[in-house]
Amino acid sequence: MAIEQTLVLIKPDGLKKSLTGNILTVFSETKFKIVGAKMVKVSKELAEAHYVTLREKPYYPASIDYIMGKLHGENRVMALVYEGENAVKAIKTLCGATNPEEADPLTIRGKYGRIRKGDIYENVVHASGNVEEAEYEVKLWFRPGELTHAVFPAETMKTTREELVWKGSHQSVL
Repeated sequence: MAIEQTLVLIKPDGLKKSLTGNILTVFSETKFKIVGAKMVKVSKELAEAHYVTLREKPYYPASIDYIMGKLHGENRVMALVYEGENAVKAIKTLCGATNPEEADPLTIRGKYGRIRKGDIYENVVHASGNVEEAEYEVKLWFRPGELTHAVFPAETMKTTREELVWKGSHQSVL
C-alpha cells in the first residue's frame, strides 16, 4: 500500500451553501489526515491550469466560471490535501460521480450536488482522479512549505519574486 497525497477542493457552491462542515465530517470518518488546508481566491490563471485537460471540451468556459465563483458570487474555494494509504481512489470514491445525478446518494456529490440549468454540474467538491493528477494538482494549489510534510520531492531555491507581506509588522513566525 502506498502513502499518497491528494487534492480536495470545496467549490464555491459548497461554501455558499455552508456545506464545509458536512463535507469535512465525511472525510474525518476515514483514516486519512489533512496535511494542508487554505482558502483560495481563484484567479483565471489558476482555474485554467487546474482545468487544462478540459480545454477542448465545450463546457470548459463554464468550468472556469464555476471554479472562479462567477455562478455563485463566491470567488473562493477551500483547498485541502489529504494523505494516507491509497488516498486518491478512496477520497474520489467518497466524493462520488462527477455528475450528481449519477452519484451514489450516500456520496458527497450524491447528497449535495445538482445540475444547474445549462447542464452545469454543481458537484460541490473536486478530488484528484488518479495519482499523477493528484501530484500535479497538489503542486499547483500548494507550495511545499504550506504542507505539514510532502511526499513529492522539493528543493530550496533562491528567488526574486515579489511577495505580499503584512504592512507595518514583522512576518509571523509560523
